[in-house]
Amino acid sequence: MTTYISDLICVTNRKLCKTDFLAQIRKIALAHPKAILLREKDLPEREYRDLAVQVMAICQTHHVPCILHTFTQTAACLHADALHLPLPLLRGLRKSEKTIFSHLGASCHSVDDAREAEALGCTYITAGHIFATDCKRGIPPRGLSFLTDVCHSVHIPVYAIGGINSSNLSLAARAGAAGSCIMSGAMSCENPAQFFKNFEKAGNFHEIKP
Repeated sequence: MTTYISDLICVTNRKLCKTDFLAQIRKIALAHPKAILLREKDLPEREYRDLAVQVMAICQTHHVPCILHTFTQTAACLHADALHLPLPLLRGLRKSEKTIFSHLGASCHSVDDAREAEALGCTYITAGHIFATDCKRGIPPRGLSFLTDVCHSVHIPVYAIGGINSSNLSLAARAGAAGSCIMSGAMSCENPAQFFKNFEKAGNFHEIKP
């Protein structure tokens, strides 16, 4: 039995949506990915909070974990179970704040970042960008050797991010990734359910791990 969908974290970017953002979130949630990470880095905190309330409600309805991003106080006030932070914000997080969340993640771009994030209490990290992507146009990808090094340097799950698609997802798995993050494809496709099926057709994620 294939398990690709349950190993994918969908990272949001409402500017990529060709339709209503919340409608797209509902379609994605119906496909039951591992989680939906509400990124939306351009929003001020008040607007992010308003959007988070709606996205969390959708995720709860469909039993999909929702990971909030950046705004610790907003995440705490909304009783979020999971929070993802850039490393500089993670460094400033108090111990009492860390205990609020069952799942704490950070974005890492080096082995040193990964080790630091683990030492600071992260339960998972993202590592990237692994493959070339329009989101980082002109910036060389760090590649699979980087992903392998990161995965070997920590004892927490590592999720590959950047340019992930159904053709290269298995390569990230072989490098040791616990799963992968996707953004552009999930945000812009007309049929998320079919989009995820393309990943399933590529094979069984767990079976191809070393």
